[in-house]
Amino acid sequence: MNASEFVKLIRSEVQDSAADGTILLLQRPPGRRPAPTLVSLSQWFNALPEADRQRVREVADMASHGAVFGLLAVLDGARVIEDEPEKGTFELRYVKGNQTTLLTDPSEPPLHDILQQQ
Repeated sequence: MNASEFVKLIRSEVQDSAADGTILLLQRPPGRRPAPTLVSLSQWFNALPEADRQRVREVADMASHGAVFGLLAVLDGARVIEDEPEKGTFELRYVKGNQTTLLTDPSEPPLHDILQQQ
């Protein structure tokens, strides 16, 4: 797996599924006694006209994209999470069998840029 494949999978399995899951929760809260806040949000969402529900979907997509982008930017070192003067770095590696691939290779395009290009 290379960085581009990794980002593609993260987009599909994390970013898109988070937005899809949020909309499904709003449409039909699961369980016998869903949380009152979720029930209230579901009633509000389901009462919206279709065009407004689509706009909520767009907001869910934006939020999940922003979260994934932010995490990838942290892994790339473009967004710092430490307050100390000397910052550490992250190394994300994909290991399969005896093969190791550095996904956060500083000589390659950053993961958050790859996300924006896909």
